[in-house]
Amino acid sequence: MANAVAGGGARAAVMLALTLGGLGLVSGCGKEDPPEPSAAASYRNCAPASAGAQAAAPANPLAGRPLFVDPNGPAVLQVERWTGQQRAADAASLRKIADRPAALWISDGPGTVGARVDAVLTCAATQGQLPVLVAYNIPNRDCGKYSSGGAASPDEYKAWIRAFAGGVRNRPVAVILEPDAIAHAVEGCETESRYSLLSDAVAVLKATGSAAVYLDAGNPRWITDVRTVATALQRSGIDGADGFALNVANFITTPENVAYGKQVSDATPGKPHFVIDTSRNGAGPVDGTGDEIDGGPRWCNPPGRLLGAAPTTTNTGDTRVDALLWIKRPGESDGTCRAGEPPAGQWWPEYALDLAQRSH
Repeated sequence: MANAVAGGGARAAVMLALTLGGLGLVSGCGKEDPPEPSAAASYRNCAPASAGAQAAAPANPLAGRPLFVDPNGPAVLQVERWTGQQRAADAASLRKIADRPAALWISDGPGTVGARVDAVLTCAATQGQLPVLVAYNIPNRDCGKYSSGGAASPDEYKAWIRAFAGGVRNRPVAVILEPDAIAHAVEGCETESRYSLLSDAVAVLKATGSAAVYLDAGNPRWITDVRTVATALQRSGIDGADGFALNVANFITTPENVAYGKQVSDATPGKPHFVIDTSRNGAGPVDGTGDEIDGGPRWCNPPGRLLGAAPTTTNTGDTRVDALLWIKRPGESDGTCRAGEPPAGQWWPEYALDLAQRSH
């Protein structure tokens, strides 16, 4: 992607087999090489939560809600492997990722997406937790770059988002809608059709009656003209959404995102709220100038980064920030940006361990 990528490289095939395979929608998902997940299968490790664990829905749809910790996420499964391999210290470090809530990225085809959404929400409901899902299947996704793929046509996307919404079944969920899609549209990629599809998707998801929807709006260093971003958000249906998302899969500090987000909010009718991806922004972006570092884009698997603030729906530091979230799963690759780096969305235990060991 061209700045704030949602994972970086070609996500379409590998992400389904590895990233979403980490969802554990199959039996035996804790093994070294889990098979392709079946959307119809159920989660494991789900036990009923105690009564009263689910907070009542406030005006801010996320406020006070406990976030879903995926019991079958790739970091959880890696902890299991390393524990079995007598790598206790590494397993303990990785729990900094495994024990925290992170978003799940959804991009299967129309035939299975509803079942996958249903499976995740069913598991989250047993825990009394709010899942965060990333809808990531816009046509010409990433404008043919690292995370290319997506629905084959606008009509296919409309069918897909309706199947996605069909899996919600009146249960609470937060949806981050199509990372990078708006910023790429501003840059001239699929402009008119993309705004129309995003606006339709917002309406479809909100019609579920239980989904909180946040349109992705890039990051402070991508589209710097906030009025341009505000206009694009309006064309994408922000008036029907719950807000917008910033810094997805990027490393920009939380204070910079808050300042930028408030400027975008001020420029948008209704002054919408926003959420921030803090998953890997603990050290901010790599220092220096230029578009590359070590032969790859500065945003793609940069070295020496830290985990950011833990996800929260209560202590966000600003009334217009609905939540700090881990939207990008720490430890999943941004793409094959340098020799030896895994494809986008693939679990990369060495990078995950480095993030965890550097972080407090």
